[in-house]
Amino acid sequence: MSKAIRLLIAALVVLPLLLGACAPAAEPEEAPAEVEAPAEEPAEEPAEEPAEEPAEEPAAEPVETIEIEYWYGLGGKLGEVVADMINRFNESQDEVHVTGVVLPDYATTAQKLQAAVAASSPPAAVMLTSTEGNRFMQAGALQPLNDIIAAYPDFDLEDYPKGYRTPVEQDGKLHGIPIMATSQILYYRKDIFEELGIDPDRLETWEGLAEVAAECRVVDDNGDVTRWGWEPMWGSGNLVDAAYSNGARILSEDGTKVLIDQPEWVEVWESFRKWIHEDEIMSIHYGGEGWAYWYDTIDDVLEGRSCGYTGSPGDQGDLDFSIVAAHVQPYWSEWGNLDPLASGHVGVIPAGNPPEVQEAAFKWLAYYTSTDNAAEWSMRTGYLPARTSAKEAPALVEYAVDNPQILVPPTQGAEAMSF
Repeated sequence: MSKAIRLLIAALVVLPLLLGACAPAAEPEEAPAEVEAPAEEPAEEPAEEPAEEPAEEPAAEPVETIEIEYWYGLGGKLGEVVADMINRFNESQDEVHVTGVVLPDYATTAQKLQAAVAASSPPAAVMLTSTEGNRFMQAGALQPLNDIIAAYPDFDLEDYPKGYRTPVEQDGKLHGIPIMATSQILYYRKDIFEELGIDPDRLETWEGLAEVAAECRVVDDNGDVTRWGWEPMWGSGNLVDAAYSNGARILSEDGTKVLIDQPEWVEVWESFRKWIHEDEIMSIHYGGEGWAYWYDTIDDVLEGRSCGYTGSPGDQGDLDFSIVAAHVQPYWSEWGNLDPLASGHVGVIPAGNPPEVQEAAFKWLAYYTSTDNAAEWSMRTGYLPARTSAKEAPALVEYAVDNPQILVPPTQGAEAMSF
C-alpha cells in the first residue's frame, strides 16, 4: 500500500477522536428535583354532625270513648245528686261517657228494663230495688260481676255490707253493686210540737203516735180538717214495715206456712184503717204519676197541713230542718221491739251487651259508690251509705255535727231487718 493511502486512513481514524475531544463537555443531567411532599395542612376536625333529633314517638291514638246509658228512677233533689255525679265522672276521664236516663219511679224502671231485655237492647247499667234486682237475677237477665271485679284488685267488695249484697247473690256469683239502703223513718214539725207541748219521745210507739196525731189535728167550723195529725206514706211496704214491729212475719221459721193472716198483721192494718177512715186523724196521698203522691205528702208537712209523716231517709234533701226533725220508727207496745225493715238499691249490669260495654258500666258503678261519693250521697240525700267506710269519712262525720238528722237512718238501720 502506498504511503499516501496509509496517511489517509490514519487521518480518518484520528479525526473523529479529535473532534470528540474538542466538543464542549456535556452538562451532567440534574437529578430530578426531589418532590417535596406538600406541607400537611392541619387536619380538619370532622365537622360535627347535627345532633339527631329524638325520633318522634308515634302519636297516641285517640282514646275511643265508650258511650253508655244509666237508667234510674229518682227525681227531685235525688235526681240532681245523681246528675252531678254523672257529670263529674264524665269530666274525670275520657274512656267512658255516661248518659243518665231519668225514669218516673222504681216500678217504671223495672218495667222498661223488662221490655228492653225482651227486645235484646238493654242499657249498660240500671238502678233497681233489691227486690227487682233479685227478680231479674233469677230470670238470668243480669251479668255476673265476679270476673270483672277480679280485674280490679283495689275494688273492696267486703266494704259493701253483706246484707245489701245478698239479694243479688246466687251460687257464689254477684249480680249487682249496692248503691244505697233505706229504712222508713218519721219526720215531724218541731214548731207544732213545741206549741202544743208534745214530747217527741211519745213517737216511740204507734199507740203514742196515734195519740199525738189526735192532738195535732185541726178542724174548722165547717167540720173540715185543715191540719192532719199524721200522714203515713202510701205503699204496701210501709204497712209491712209497721207490722214487723208488731212481731209479724211473712213466713214461719221453717218456711212452710204463710203467716200474713195472723193477728200481728190484722191488728196493725185494722189500726191504720180506723185512724184514716173512722177517726180521721190521719190522711194519705195515693196514685198519680211517678212520685207525685210522695211529694204531695212532703208538701203537706212543710206547708203546715200535717204535723208529720212517715217517709224515706232520702227525703232529707227536700226538707227544711229549721222546721222539721227526724225520729226513728215506732214499735207496738205489746211487741216491745223496734224491728223495721231495711232494703237496698243496687246497680246492675244487664246481660247481653259486649264485654267492653259491661266493663265501662262497672267503672261507672265503682266510681259512683266510692267511699267519698257514698258519704256525699248520704249527706245530700239522707240515705244510708252503701259502704261501711263511708260512715267514717271525715266529711260525713263533720257534717253530722250540725245535721244530727243524718244519724237517724243509721241508728234505725242498726236494728233493721233485711227485706
